[in-house]
Amino acid sequence: MNALAATNRNFRHAAKILGLDTKLEKSLLIPFREIKVECTIPKDDGSLVSFVGFRIQHDNARGPMKGGIRYHPEVDPDEVNALAQLMTWKTAVVDIPYGGAKGGIGCTPRELSKSELERLTRVFTQKIHDLIGIHTDVPAPDMGTNAQTMAWILDEYSKFHGHSPAVVTGKPIDLGGSLGREAATGRGVVFASEALLAEYGKSVKGLTFVIQGFGNVGSWAARLIHERGGKVIAVSDITGAVKNPKGIDIPELLKHKETTNSLKNFPGGDAMDPNELLVHECDVLMPSALGGVLNRENAADVKAKFIIEAANHPTDPEADEILSKKGVIILPDIYANAGGVTVSYFEWVQNIQGFMWDEDKVNGELQRYMTKAFHNIKSMCKSNDCNLRMGAFTLGVNRVARATLLRGWEA
Repeated sequence: MNALAATNRNFRHAAKILGLDTKLEKSLLIPFREIKVECTIPKDDGSLVSFVGFRIQHDNARGPMKGGIRYHPEVDPDEVNALAQLMTWKTAVVDIPYGGAKGGIGCTPRELSKSELERLTRVFTQKIHDLIGIHTDVPAPDMGTNAQTMAWILDEYSKFHGHSPAVVTGKPIDLGGSLGREAATGRGVVFASEALLAEYGKSVKGLTFVIQGFGNVGSWAARLIHERGGKVIAVSDITGAVKNPKGIDIPELLKHKETTNSLKNFPGGDAMDPNELLVHECDVLMPSALGGVLNRENAADVKAKFIIEAANHPTDPEADEILSKKGVIILPDIYANAGGVTVSYFEWVQNIQGFMWDEDKVNGELQRYMTKAFHNIKSMCKSNDCNLRMGAFTLGVNRVARATLLRGWEA
């Protein structure tokens, strides 16, 4: 089941639990605006090449729309639609005053030079500058884009609208980026895990963790779990997988990955089959890479007691059912990985005020937001007698529906 079908299914289920009016339900699913633009740039050799860029703005009932821009050859409108919708519910779950958006350009970034990427980003910005803005739609980095991409968007946008650091988040620190943004998603995942484990009288210290994906999110989560006395016993990424039942020395693994660009041949652990990783014996499993990795083929063999969804949509709806029947507790992605957008919100707030915070304040506020959101989800679970995923979805959908009704959507 693809991301859009799964998201729609979760939304419909939540709408049913909440008893939403069918007309309102339909209205909440339809995106506010879909933008599609042609971006033609001269390549370094002088030849012209065209790309298609787009932005889907899903909902703005609770505030400006917010979401990433990805540069990827398969930027598929359906997927972007699902991700824009997911951002609407995600921002509502952690109660930050945003709606959802998502966008991208269909291109292969590694086949373009830096100057070609800059030209492409600037042309894209020229085409959409009057449809994004500090109080309209605030882009951020995603797959294939980074802080430099945001710097180019900021510069190009500012040519039309004056200096506007708050128009994008995930910027370089020197241009108004926030301290703590780099680690935010991984740190948020750890705060979310702590809130969940506390509910069961447990803490990170002494538990065993398996982490799939060692990119930005997975590596930060691993580092912070290690610091808190948790045992990370297996880690994998695209290059391979490593296990050590006594616990991997994460700072050493990070050094090894830094120098070799790979998890292979790490002296502090044994190589393992990456496919075995998801069904490895552990207390907590953290899929932090791709969607759809837990499915009906492997769900029955999962041995973890808790699954923390650091990636977007790692668990298929079919796997969801199998795991629930087994009594596995799943902390859903729309809450677990919301640390990134929460700190993006802090960056935007700092830019608007023209007053920057120190890193301790950023991390302290992030912990407060993540912990509060967890307790709000739990109370939705109690009042609607549902699991954590539906607790989070009903919380998010209900907040957006209430804002929509208060604003008078039929007028």
